[in-house]
Amino acid sequence: MPSSENSFVSPFDAARCAFGRHETFPLRYSWLTKGFQELKANPSIFESEDATVRLGVGKNMVNAIRYWLQAARVVERVGNTYRPTALGEHVFGPDGYDPYLEDEATIWLLHWLIATDAQLATTWYWFFNRFHKLEFTAQEVATALADFVKASVNGRTSSKTVKQDANILLRMYSRSRANARTPMEDTLDSPLALLGLVQAGFTGKAFRSLPQRRDVPVGSIGFAVTDLCNSLNVRQLPIEQLMYGEGWAPALGAVFRLTEDSLLAKLELLVREMSGTFAIRETAGIHQLYLLDHIDPLCMLAYQYKEQKAGVAA
Repeated sequence: MPSSENSFVSPFDAARCAFGRHETFPLRYSWLTKGFQELKANPSIFESEDATVRLGVGKNMVNAIRYWLQAARVVERVGNTYRPTALGEHVFGPDGYDPYLEDEATIWLLHWLIATDAQLATTWYWFFNRFHKLEFTAQEVATALADFVKASVNGRTSSKTVKQDANILLRMYSRSRANARTPMEDTLDSPLALLGLVQAGFTGKAFRSLPQRRDVPVGSIGFAVTDLCNSLNVRQLPIEQLMYGEGWAPALGAVFRLTEDSLLAKLELLVREMSGTFAIRETAGIHQLYLLDHIDPLCMLAYQYKEQKAGVAA
């Protein structure tokens, strides 16, 4: 069985859900790279008196940067201190694949990591894995999230915090619509808005999130598959389960907003590119994706970035 040691999927735990840790600030472009670099230079940066100066932001934003670094799995808390993760070093380290967040492949990777963190980024996990409306208003998202919290989460979470989480998620994934009354800093898009996973609606609804993506890098799919297999401690998964999920496990198709045909096409290309690692087989009438050998999800990063640089299309 694959070891779950290097899995990044965080299973849903009703007693360990988190809301509002972002201090009402969506993730911004420079925060991960800047925060990671400053932490490397000073492991106590987030507790230091000059954190606001070093990071160039206000005190609440310092806390937000620390939160997003953790939600993206590039930094982890150990006791009362913080340190870079192996994933963080692979991507944002001095010799990393994308130290300045210039590659769209990194943004797809960050999306998977945040949307599968059911404990630290519960709202993001819920929206991409459990909220199934294709067109919706911000109020509908907030109401549905509040219902989920009431039914599934232990402990009390204020309605204000839940509503703020819903609004922050939509701001983080959709292009900003500035007007004269909008502060300039609030019109700065999050890197995740680039993915187009949440868009302004066209039929009277405020937003839409449709299963229509075709440009998800195959390397991101490979990382997600190996990550999910390790988290479940299995060597094969039905393609239907990859598409729709089962139990608390993330639904890969839903997270990346893929149609069934698009997901299957990505998986078939992954198998062709890495035939010694993956295979699709039919067992008892069920099509399954097999992980032929144990592979750390981090090993998929080399394939992901090689694919992007080579311009492989799927």
